[in-house]
Amino acid sequence: MEAIRSQEKPSRETARPSSPTFERHYSVPEVASMWNLSEDAIRRIFEKEPDVLVIENRKRGKRRHRTLRIPESVLLRVHGRLSFT
Repeated sequence: MEAIRSQEKPSRETARPSSPTFERHYSVPEVASMWNLSEDAIRRIFEKEPDVLVIENRKRGKRRHRTLRIPESVLLRVHGRLSFT
């Protein structure tokens, strides 16, 4: 009986690694709406923040297109840093 228990699969919550990969990721417009800031302000705040996913599409002779995806842990970290409390 003890051997059977040790072979049980871990639950979904305990198997999930603590990594930004598996967290909810927010788009720039979502964060701008939540924080009541412009999308440009959110981009400036998060573009150089560690763990933010930046997808960049550069084509020669055209302007660059960048998509940011902000993990929830980064959102909370920055919010805490910017809060005055």
